[in-house]
Amino acid sequence: MSPRAAALFGHELLVVTGKGGVGKTTVATALGVAAARRGLRTIVAEVSARDDVQRTLGGEEAARDREVELAFGVHHTSIDPDDALRTYLLDQLPSRRLAAAVAGNQVFAYLAAATPGLRELLTIGTVWELTQDERRRAGDEPYDLVILDAPATGHGVAVLGAPHTFARTARVGRIARQAELIDALVTDPARTAVIAVARPEELPVNETIQLRAELEAEVGLPLSLAVVNRVLPDRFTPADARALGAAGAGPAAEIALVRHRRARAQRAQVARLRRRLDCPVVSLQDLLSPALDAAAVRRLAGDLERVL
Repeated sequence: MSPRAAALFGHELLVVTGKGGVGKTTVATALGVAAARRGLRTIVAEVSARDDVQRTLGGEEAARDREVELAFGVHHTSIDPDDALRTYLLDQLPSRRLAAAVAGNQVFAYLAAATPGLRELLTIGTVWELTQDERRRAGDEPYDLVILDAPATGHGVAVLGAPHTFARTARVGRIARQAELIDALVTDPARTAVIAVARPEELPVNETIQLRAELEAEVGLPLSLAVVNRVLPDRFTPADARALGAAGAGPAAEIALVRHRRARAQRAQVARLRRRLDCPVVSLQDLLSPALDAAAVRRLAGDLERVL
């Protein structure tokens, strides 16, 4: 393992975020496979009850509030904030019946939904529990590495900032103490690393640059790594492209030249991102595959290991 990969996988929590549609779930899954292949007991956590990782890597049918093992030894869970709220009430109230009564109360449900940042706090609180050596449920084993497939850029920063907001607002009591513990994890760069995923296009690159500023301003964390996903390979030198254009070799040559120009434009965006960020920027080539399956993710995991 390279020193950079060892440093990255030495964290307790990796948070993967980026503009919607750039492939952050794919990168989070590939990181999970790479870490598991290094012998780390690894879990990838999705939010909003999504199960994209499970459908890619296979395994047991996804279930909320469960941790299942998928292909290559990667574990997975899907976090639903409503389930997280019920779990929190079970932990805090003296009986299951009382917790169920409170959770089912419409007034309480309305107040919970109207409380700014509560869903984000419950989400990151569930992630925090996954990082603990002593788990909430008897029989649940600890993990060496937790990878959060976070919401898209702006919401992802809000999830990380929620513990500090609640700790500052509540000040005393159980919620404040819990929020302080969670905040201590997510704001410590030795324990938590944030990875931005982008496509080699202008808007995703712009959003990644903005993410770096927001992350430092609102959470106090640096950006640890940027992964540029689906970069086209460029098989021509400039001299090759000029010769091909001069030859007038027909439609096939024109298609190849279009791809060459697109690949050059993508490399320019990657270079711009490197100039604007003060963290490593790595690229993953486009697999040019219509479907993403376990074999494709394993290949991406190997590509990540080579560039880290």
